[in-house]
Amino acid sequence: MRFPKMLRVRQKFDAPRLADIPGEVDRQLSKLNLSTKVKAGQTVAISAGSRGIANIAIIIKAICDHVRKLNAVPIIIPAMGSHGGGTPEGQRQILTDYGITEAFTGAEIRSSMETVIVDRTPQGIPVHFDKNAYQCDHVIVCGRVKPHTGFVGPVESGLHKMMLIGLGKHEGAKIYHRAIADFSFLEIIRAVAKSVLEKCRIVAGVAIVENAFDETGMIEAVAPNDFYERESELLKIARQWMPRLPFQYIQLLIIDRIGKNISGTGMDTNVIGRKYNDHAATENDEYKVRRVFVRGLTHETHGNGTGIGLAEFTNRRTAEAVNRHITQINCITGNHPSAAAIPAFFETDSDVLEQALPSCGICEPQDARVVHISDTLHLGEVLVSEAFRDEIAQRPDLEIIAEAADMQFDDQHNLKPVSEELAH
Repeated sequence: MRFPKMLRVRQKFDAPRLADIPGEVDRQLSKLNLSTKVKAGQTVAISAGSRGIANIAIIIKAICDHVRKLNAVPIIIPAMGSHGGGTPEGQRQILTDYGITEAFTGAEIRSSMETVIVDRTPQGIPVHFDKNAYQCDHVIVCGRVKPHTGFVGPVESGLHKMMLIGLGKHEGAKIYHRAIADFSFLEIIRAVAKSVLEKCRIVAGVAIVENAFDETGMIEAVAPNDFYERESELLKIARQWMPRLPFQYIQLLIIDRIGKNISGTGMDTNVIGRKYNDHAATENDEYKVRRVFVRGLTHETHGNGTGIGLAEFTNRRTAEAVNRHITQINCITGNHPSAAAIPAFFETDSDVLEQALPSCGICEPQDARVVHISDTLHLGEVLVSEAFRDEIAQRPDLEIIAEAADMQFDDQHNLKPVSEELAH
């Protein structure tokens, strides 16, 4: 079979970038005058999640440093729902892989899956909160604000989700995702957040917004009473800044790697256009991708293959790299069991392409509209088939940086990654 020739293309994004991250964290928290609430010797829990947030270890350390400036004691709390296999050891290991260690931050890490039920919402839903965080005198909620992969609303992923799912641990994540089947996402998030803000001594939020190159674009400290209004505004900025595919209609999207450090669904459904349906674009999706081929998992995901079920094709090595136990716990907890399904898989990438390309439509395989990306966070440079050449010529935001060449395979007939640096 003749495969398409591929062009290397650079995308041009408007991408504000923070230069002094520790300084900005300190300046932002200083604006809240936390010394009026946080007293010397008191403990302050700081949430640390499992998403692959740029500079997250530096940000968490800077929050710890600010707490120490108040003569208080920072305590780091893994806040990641059911990730890490739903175990304290697994969640601590995720933080270690991100560089969030006691040695680096100078703060104790308290990892536990225990929660306390602090309230019940008007819908009768028990409100779970991490026991270690609840036993601290204050809590600082740290999280990245961005569009959610499954829900739509004034707030999606961010400080609210960290209070519910992250600090709610496995038990909270299970009950809230179940409740969303009967109530709207907004109803649940507003009701649970109200209880957490009233009962759990939240003293501040640290909201992070990233640019299209997976870099820290903005950090803002938010007072608890302003969480909802300000997070809604930051979500609009995050949506404008997020990376995107270079074309709206793609017949085959090849993705080098998926993982929980990339997106909650392994690959961001806001990017690939499967937010409302696992295997087809809807009228609400901006991007329309007919087939998805996932080539691998990130190291940081520890075998959590959540989102692999959104793809139609994969290879044997990826299918066998998926830790079924960890993946199924995460997907069932998130009430998205289909995300754990293993797609059709074949021995090598070349074998996959021979099956996938004819399924894309009536065009000849070498003429298909194919895009090859590292992952849905890193879209600055991508490989695209020659079918897009005319469209590229009309786009000032796209630049061809390497002319058309045959698809590059290694000795095992597997595609070479878009970026060798990201692959390792």
